Amino acid sequence: MRWFISALITGAIAFSATNIDDVVFLTIFFSQASRRWHVVVGQYLGFTALVLVSLIGYFGGQVLPHEWLRLFGVAPIVIGIKRLFAKHDDHIKRASTGTLDVATVTFVNGADNIGIYTPLFALSDAPRVAVLVAVLYVLLAAWCVAGYLIHRQKAVAYTLQRWGQWIVPVVLIALGIYILLN
Repeated sequence: MRWFISALITGAIAFSATNIDDVVFLTIFFSQASRRWHVVVGQYLGFTALVLVSLIGYFGGQVLPHEWLRLFGVAPIVIGIKRLFAKHDDHIKRASTGTLDVATVTFVNGADNIGIYTPLFALSDAPRVAVLVAVLYVLLAAWCVAGYLIHRQKAVAYTLQRWGQWIVPVVLIALGIYILLN
């Protein structure tokens, strides 16, 4: 029973340490999406890819050389530039934030997830890995709810509605540059 409690606590700490910045992205994506479920599905797809890469790392060593992970920074830069130069109407219109956009940003922003989850899984037996993964997915749902609720706050909603077409691309480009440099 002690291992179970330890796995719950470890999973919660690992998730919090690697996903604190995702609340910002989720909030932005919820404010831009015409269909909220696209954000949730995209988040789960991107996160699942991170967990699978970490599990592959657990089973077979390093999947990609660490230097290659930086190249994932190109994807958010491309998405950000595409959005920066997208045509914006004067009236309020939701951006085409789709499942693939969310999944891509989640995955490319997840080098820290892979870096933490892979050794964490490698040090664990199968039952502990199962508990850790379950904790990660339950907390991901809580993160999605938090991002949704934050975007519904009037001040946040107003700011994102008024400036979102500029904030989102700049944040994505900055994320991409950060990934490339680290």
